[in-house]
Amino acid sequence: MPLSGTGMLITLMDVLPHEEADFNDWYDKEHLAERVQIEGFLEARRYVAVDESESPKAKYLNLYTTRDFAVLDSEEYKRVLQSQTPRSVHHIPKFLNGTRALARVSTSIGQGRGGYVASLHLRPSSVEQQESLREVLVPIMRDAVAAELISAHILEGDPELSRPLMTDAEVASVTDWFVILDATQLEVAQQGLQNLLAQAGLQDEIIVSQGLYRLLWDLSKNEL
Repeated sequence: MPLSGTGMLITLMDVLPHEEADFNDWYDKEHLAERVQIEGFLEARRYVAVDESESPKAKYLNLYTTRDFAVLDSEEYKRVLQSQTPRSVHHIPKFLNGTRALARVSTSIGQGRGGYVASLHLRPSSVEQQESLREVLVPIMRDAVAAELISAHILEGDPELSRPLMTDAEVASVTDWFVILDATQLEVAQQGLQNLLAQAGLQDEIIVSQGLYRLLWDLSKNEL
């Protein structure tokens, strides 16, 4: 299993152009390490969209692996969320096209991480549709890893915990899923996503967004 834990925090966002330089400085110098330091958080990866002209939902994608899903509902994590730093208070409310999902890693195939990922954001509308998705996606992902992908993962979000930060948003009534395909080459990640979409026959209404991202940098707990 390529992931070091079975919980995942996924965030995506766009940033106002005049805030972007300071946003990146904050994320790189403060925010990523602050999150990884939390008890039970193991590592984080930060990505940027490969080609914004292809219109992914958000320019930045961040993946934080936790020991297990319970960490994302822990008192330690809640304490940090309730005590945001001044720079966090400045930037987080200004995110555009933001997505925040606290998820269980339900499927993880392959070993290792690549410099590129394809991200597919899905929104199944029922438990029956979720079960059907698993049955369809897992064999396709397994074959793709056996061919050229490094690894492939299904992350199933918890609607109650996945509220936007610093807002009074209501609990979502549906569950957001993310399929992450890791590859060493952009073309492989792109082809892997295209093949998955073609073979899975996904209904348009459950596809929220898709995008191709390159790794900016990553940080593991033992580096702090």
